[in-house]
Amino acid sequence: MNEKYPIVEFMGMRMNLANDLSALVAAVLVFVLAYWFARKPQFRPTKKQNMLEWMIDFTDGIVHSAMPGATGEPFRLFAFVLFLFIWMSNQLGLAIEVNVGGTTWIKSPTSDPMVTMSLAFMALLLTHYFSVRKFGFGGYLYNYTRPMVMLLPINILEEFTNFLTLALRLYGNIFAGEVLLTLLGSVAQSFGVVSVVLAAPLELIWQGFSVFIGSIQAYVFVTLAMVYISRKLETE
Repeated sequence: MNEKYPIVEFMGMRMNLANDLSALVAAVLVFVLAYWFARKPQFRPTKKQNMLEWMIDFTDGIVHSAMPGATGEPFRLFAFVLFLFIWMSNQLGLAIEVNVGGTTWIKSPTSDPMVTMSLAFMALLLTHYFSVRKFGFGGYLYNYTRPMVMLLPINILEEFTNFLTLALRLYGNIFAGEVLLTLLGSVAQSFGVVSVVLAAPLELIWQGFSVFIGSIQAYVFVTLAMVYISRKLETE
């Protein structure tokens, strides 16, 4: 896998432009897709409108499975946008990869741990914000002592493990998929026509499997994010 990316420094911070551009492309594609599906809604739904409604129902199901009733209502739009963005980011490297002069500019943004950790941090930050808003800062801190005070260190440690597992699970699956596709592409170019004939079907099969894995990982990420939020809003 090509690991050469455009790096710039700003005020002592190193930034990977490939991550920024890839995330921007994914966000624009999500906006265009949602706008296209939602454009000109009709009383008798079209196929595009049915698809959009199905996606909304799907993410609503994730929210309400973790937070039944009115508790989950404020998170419906967040879950919908988060799922579409992660799904698109997971598939981006399979459909579009821009490599100029040996430098990769566009790839799957979720194949970089900094992107997945940023997404995980954003999701978990919301859990703390809504917990403080519901219980107050004192009640928020007191919840770390539930169900008993002796579990305080474990409850604090759990915050870090939740962050790492949420971020690294997504990163590991997408990165591994792109690495294997790159290896299959290298094999296809190694021994001429024979290797192309042998490697091409394997690459097509793995690309299809990668689409499935990317969809599952988007579902898992959003599901866990909703579960973490629901746990912060519970008193027991």
